Amino acid sequence: MILLYKSIEILIKLIEGLILVRIVLSFLNIYSENLFTRFVYELTEPVLGPARELIAKLRINTGMLDFSPLLAILFLRIIYGLIGKILL
Repeated sequence: MILLYKSIEILIKLIEGLILVRIVLSFLNIYSENLFTRFVYELTEPVLGPARELIAKLRINTGMLDFSPLLAILFLRIIYGLIGKILL
């Protein structure tokens, strides 16, 4: 069980790291056809897309700021905590 928990921990930290890289790429306005940029966007969109949709459904006006990365990381941390309570 500990091996499974550690594997999930590594996966979640990897996703969080990719989300942070995506935030930096969006601030720097890196050309989106760059292979690395596309790779990061394709890996993070399955996590950020639902967070973005949830913010839109709740009709939260965020202006020009995108809070979906923050919400996604929060959900990942919650899921990680719940899995920890179940497995350990």
